[in-house]
Amino acid sequence: MSLFGRKKSINQLLIDADGSEKGLKKTLTAWSLVALGIGAIIGAGLFVRTAAAAGEHAGNAVTFSFIIAAVGCLFAGLCYAEFASMIPIAGSAYTYAYTTMGELVAWIIGWALILEYALGAATVSIAWSEYLNNLLGGAIPYAWCHSPFESGADGVHGFINLPAIFILLMLSLLLIKGTEESAKVNALIVFVKVSIVLLFIGFGWKYINSANHVPYLIPDNAPPVDLGNGKTYDYSPTFNHGWMGVLRGAAIVFFAFIGFDAVSTAAQEAKNPKRDMPIGILGSLAVCTILYLLFSHVLTGVAPYTDFVKAGKEASVSYAIQHYMTEYGWLATLISVAILAGFSSVILVMLLGQSRVFYSMSNDGLLPKVFADLHPKFRTPWKSNLILFAFVGFFGGFIPGSVAGDLTSIGTLFAFVLVCVGVMILRKADPERVRPFRTPLVPLVPILGVLVCTAMIVSLDNTTLLTAFCWMLVGLCIYFFYSKHNSKLKGQA
Repeated sequence: MSLFGRKKSINQLLIDADGSEKGLKKTLTAWSLVALGIGAIIGAGLFVRTAAAAGEHAGNAVTFSFIIAAVGCLFAGLCYAEFASMIPIAGSAYTYAYTTMGELVAWIIGWALILEYALGAATVSIAWSEYLNNLLGGAIPYAWCHSPFESGADGVHGFINLPAIFILLMLSLLLIKGTEESAKVNALIVFVKVSIVLLFIGFGWKYINSANHVPYLIPDNAPPVDLGNGKTYDYSPTFNHGWMGVLRGAAIVFFAFIGFDAVSTAAQEAKNPKRDMPIGILGSLAVCTILYLLFSHVLTGVAPYTDFVKAGKEASVSYAIQHYMTEYGWLATLISVAILAGFSSVILVMLLGQSRVFYSMSNDGLLPKVFADLHPKFRTPWKSNLILFAFVGFFGGFIPGSVAGDLTSIGTLFAFVLVCVGVMILRKADPERVRPFRTPLVPLVPILGVLVCTAMIVSLDNTTLLTAFCWMLVGLCIYFFYSKHNSKLKGQA
């Protein structure tokens, strides 16, 4: 049969999910899901990518970049909400594609989600290690907190990033213990980091220098920034100024929104998914968008965007406080603590999302059954969590963090595009199915979601696009040599 014709029955999916007492444990409430989304969203994207996008591409108009990224996420989020309320099954975009576009597309999405969740978790664990060492005043030797591909200013080479591996191990063990326990820890972390973000916005507002916001868009004749050692940063390229710079900035800060879709991976563990999943997805997106706009406005108002090209990119908030809000030096330390907490919750939700996607793919026969084995007591996919720890830990311990940042974004954007397409397909193929939450203005909203997300993909650099293409080729090889022949739908008409 056609690979696009191999589709899972929604009715059978729901029967399997409801009928198994040995399945994933239902423990998550609407608030737990909102907190899960906020926990994944507010982290490295806000504290690191905002300054990078502002300094190198969008300038003060990074607020517009956040709006573009948020609009793309809103269109996709409305589509996710319809699917998650209608098909409350672990697996997120992968499961939705399997029911609408067939097995091959589902595999491609599942493979792309590895870029989002697994490589995203590795990237954030590396940032966690950097902030921890900054907080400790550089007490950890360079060789033990950097990859072998990195070297310091004094010529010392890295050997292994132990702090990154440590945080990945701790959070993997927490996930094995249980989703409910993980959600409680995440809720506490969310409270801490949101409080710190609000403190920075509140205290920083009076330090905004209106001159820093003029001009708002980077002009095409903006002078280059002196980086030292005879190097400069040039704003004349198309995607380094004006509205095209804002679009490139949107693709960069899009990383800051990654996470709301991870809520849908926990659908099978929600107590009342038909009501709670739309609240969790759209609620977390709304809260974070408001915080992002306020945060980016204050950050670029306190410090000129050109500062973030040459200094403070990774520790932008602490940099702004130490150089322009000197009365609040104590807040810089709290910010570092909040960032560590924020990174921890992001890693937690990404590892959760990846293990749930693998759980679904394994149940479908597309991955070995070890990824679907549940712990006899905790009813969590513990073997999957351990295997993922080894995989993600390798990248966190031995690969530089700069390698996977944009790859994480492109994997997510691709999944968003296909989810939007899936809503349109299912509306036509199964119009009578009960939809507890309905995406408004179909097909307009899904089409706009496809267009905005595709525009952000195209604006990424060629190296990232080529790497993602090669990643997809590897995934297709695995599918045709293993998954296709082991699929539970093999032989079905």
